[in-house]
Amino acid sequence: PHPIFTRTGYDVNCEIPITFAQAVLGDEIEVPTIDGSVRMNVPEGTQSGTKQRLKGKGIKRLQRDGRGDQYVTLKVEVPKSLTKKQKDLLKAFEDSLEEKNYPKKKSFKDKLKELFS
Repeated sequence: PHPIFTRTGYDVNCEIPITFAQAVLGDEIEVPTIDGSVRMNVPEGTQSGTKQRLKGKGIKRLQRDGRGDQYVTLKVEVPKSLTKKQKDLLKAFEDSLEEKNYPKKKSFKDKLKELFS
């Protein structure tokens, strides 16, 4: 067992925690691989659990050319123990958003309406 990586055949998997701001705004992060660190782009609006592939960063194939891939699962860490000021700022931010900012929530509400009408 490895503290960061798990293996599935020739592929390598890992989970990387990112901040709420990194998920919302996008960022470039450093990701460990079995050969050292690489830079990876976190797209704007990334959801927790999003998987990205690093092609050719997995295990070398036996008696063949090529390597497996590395799959990075991004986990958005929700902040805890916010101050009153931080909560007020976050509430103001939330109030400024529209329904279009939450497509999954809208889709879920539409499905509920269909189910109960």
